[in-house]
Amino acid sequence: MAKRKKSNESWFTRLRRKPVLWNLTMIVVTLGLMVAISYIALAVGTRHGMRLSVPDFTGLSLKDAQYYAKERGLKIIVNDSLYVPAYPGGMVLEQLPKGGVDVKKGRKIYLTINSFSQKKLPMPYVAGRSLRQAKNMLEGAGFGIERLEYVEDIATNYVLQQSLDGVQITDKSNIRVEKGRGVVLTVGVSPDQNSTTVPRLIGRKLFDAKGKLWEQGLNVGGVTYDEGITLLNQDDARVCRQSSLQGTTMTLGSTVSIHLTLDSEVIARATAEAEAALARQLKEREEADSLARMAADSLRMLQGEQSASEQGEDEFFFQ
Repeated sequence: MAKRKKSNESWFTRLRRKPVLWNLTMIVVTLGLMVAISYIALAVGTRHGMRLSVPDFTGLSLKDAQYYAKERGLKIIVNDSLYVPAYPGGMVLEQLPKGGVDVKKGRKIYLTINSFSQKKLPMPYVAGRSLRQAKNMLEGAGFGIERLEYVEDIATNYVLQQSLDGVQITDKSNIRVEKGRGVVLTVGVSPDQNSTTVPRLIGRKLFDAKGKLWEQGLNVGGVTYDEGITLLNQDDARVCRQSSLQGTTMTLGSTVSIHLTLDSEVIARATAEAEAALARQLKEREEADSLARMAADSLRMLQGEQSASEQGEDEFFFQ
């Protein structure tokens, strides 16, 4: 039997002569390449395994923060600014994510920096309006009330004059003032209308609490905070104590001091106590009103009996 001639063809050539097997092989190879390329692209795109700790930029100048961020492959984004006179302009006040957090290279770090100066806004003229209207106009323009000064006048809670740093503001002043400043309002009060009631401040933020006091013709007294509350987070704090309880009658222009906290449990307890105190006040008033009505009824009955007795005496003497 003759020997079979040995073929010199490669396996690749032989494989191509078999269309079905060839196509299957190409599909498998193509899928394998696609999976490999996708894995590599994903690893590069997400910087797989490349993590670093975010530096603490607070207290640094914006320029220094940008320098150190660039060294570590991080990107700085300034997304907000505040004006805190005690700190130099351009200083980093807050960052997100905070220092010490592990992130991937290339992560954006959002900063809040200190403004170099407070923005100045046009001061509205509010004299000649009711206290409520004046308060709303000032708040809407970015200002507040430093103090309410009451003077005797026929129109109660009618703004007679406004002043800033001891200088009277008129409708011709046309001045620009640092945002957030407060003005002194001179307000009229009739002698027979010189009282108001304290509003409920518990659970309110400082801005809202001040507004409620001004609406009632009261001044803001001392404002204190829990330890640990800073200029950066004090806007989130809420009132947990007020020096005069809700519903208390006070003279117009009196002051109410407040204390604020970030502790939600303390606020919840203070809210429950305020509601209980208000319920007691209402009950005491109802009891006092009831006693007053009983006393008035008794007095009327007594007067009626006395009148009847006098009438009887008169009839006796005239018989």
